[in-house]
Amino acid sequence: MLNSLKTFDKSSLKKTATKITTETGDQFVEFKNFRGFVVDLFADIQVGEILPGLILGSQDVAAEFDLLKKYKVTHILNVATLVKNSFSENFTYMNIDLLDIPQTDIAQHFETAFQFIDEGMDKGGCVLVHCNAGISRSSTIVIAYLMMKKHWPLNKAYQYVKEKRSKIRPNAGFQEQLQTFEQQLKSSGQINDC
Repeated sequence: MLNSLKTFDKSSLKKTATKITTETGDQFVEFKNFRGFVVDLFADIQVGEILPGLILGSQDVAAEFDLLKKYKVTHILNVATLVKNSFSENFTYMNIDLLDIPQTDIAQHFETAFQFIDEGMDKGGCVLVHCNAGISRSSTIVIAYLMMKKHWPLNKAYQYVKEKRSKIRPNAGFQEQLQTFEQQLKSSGQINDC
């Protein structure tokens, strides 16, 4: 059998395409060397103003210099994959390279992310937290931050962020990690149930 595999002629294979339909009904064709995410061709420059000095958005917001200046951004927390920092000479950056898949351990980065956010806000600046689409990774960081700093339960923090940026939707694995984080905060008396 191994010999038959070694002598197999790949040119006899037919090319195929895989049509993918997302949760939202969008369709695209997967191709060779697929990177694991859908390229969004429409700019998303909606900014979610979470707190004074803390905003949430997509990679498109992070690439709009005038928009960053409008919000007086001083610090940018980039939790995207394959998104370069556009203005390294103008802003203080922190990069945490995270894949938007349920298996990613995002919770291990909460403390580092919180310290960076606090550093920017404590200096009177404004921190943008972004990932590729501003939907899952960045919103997870911001929700966890509110749970820790405001002593809010997960549901309250989630609903609050959803009101500020309606597109958020942490993936299933991140939601589980937020639930675990909530339990940790509750067991240490750091969450108010109201």
